[in-house]
Amino acid sequence: MASSADPWVREYNEASKLSDDITNMISARSSYGSGPEAQRHSSAIRRKITILGTRLDSLQSLLTKLPAKQPLTEKEMNRRRDMLTNMRTKVTQMASTLNMSNFANRDSLLGPDTKPADVISRTAGLDNSGIVGLQRQDDLDEHVDVTNSRLKRVQKNLAILNKRAKGGCSCLCMLLSVIGIVGLVLAIYMILKYL
Repeated sequence: MASSADPWVREYNEASKLSDDITNMISARSSYGSGPEAQRHSSAIRRKITILGTRLDSLQSLLTKLPAKQPLTEKEMNRRRDMLTNMRTKVTQMASTLNMSNFANRDSLLGPDTKPADVISRTAGLDNSGIVGLQRQDDLDEHVDVTNSRLKRVQKNLAILNKRAKGGCSCLCMLLSVIGIVGLVLAIYMILKYL
């Protein structure tokens, strides 16, 4: 086993913790029911799954570019590849739980020429505030989900109001017709009585 000072092992341990966090969030998802809070929770899970996928790409890149001073045996290389494969399978399963069909095609979201190494190089020279700025771009997904849920709710409410308005109009028309008929009958009765 490699030492904990090994950057690959450190990165893998962080990815593993993130994976456990996502698993716990998915388990707690049913407690949110439906509505905006559930949408925010699902968006947070999606965001973390995407981040985990990026970390796995980074781990793959680190594995292929190990420094010469840190040679690994073939057995250790195979073990690490298996660990990555198992983690990717788990991430894909988590993504399918949330119907993240675009997860497998994540590169298309980043652009045709963007590769994991490009993402790493984009963050390499950034300080904490720069990385936070990049992460804020991920918040767009959350805002889109919340806006989408609000739009669906408004559409549903409009459909209900339209049904009520149509039903209300026919009831109102019928009520006015009955009142008009009763008034007309009373008017005819009064005319006949006093003639």
